[in-house]
Amino acid sequence: MSTRPTKDQLAAAHNATIPDVIAPGLDVLFCGINPGLYSGALGQHFARPGNRFWPALHAGGFTPRLYAPSEQDQLLDLGLGITNVVARTTARADELSDDELRAGGKLLVAKVLEYRPRWLAVVGITAYRTAFGFKKARVGRQEHRIGDTFVWVLPNPSGLNAHWTPAELGKEFAVLRAASRRRRNR
Repeated sequence: MSTRPTKDQLAAAHNATIPDVIAPGLDVLFCGINPGLYSGALGQHFARPGNRFWPALHAGGFTPRLYAPSEQDQLLDLGLGITNVVARTTARADELSDDELRAGGKLLVAKVLEYRPRWLAVVGITAYRTAFGFKKARVGRQEHRIGDTFVWVLPNPSGLNAHWTPAELGKEFAVLRAASRRRRNR
């Protein structure tokens, strides 16, 4: 279990980066908008206690139990990984400019083409729309692909996203899980 970062550690984490949890040929590469300061201070993706990524991942059937952020590297054994549209940490996602999101989208495309996951799952519809220029995109499977990689957009699991309850997030993750399993079995 991770320890809570101090105020000084949070301040020092501003503009830090966290290494991707990635390997070639993953089933699903989850992609956050960018890491928060809490994640940057701990060096773990989706580390803030109020973030609902890990519970949604489990509720959606991707993990056999609820994983802690400190266990992120174990996702690779399940064919899963984590990256971000923008690598640098900020206190809030709204600190990112549209230009920075678009540049991050280009870097993400290059990363997907290199690592070739079956699915890219972007968690955050607004950031996805900006990064990729699909202004009318909705949560769910997207029409475009990146090379051979299918693209899915999930709701942002941040505790600040009150539009989606934990149960609804779990259901959306489960829909992606079912789709990813169908594609793999073809």
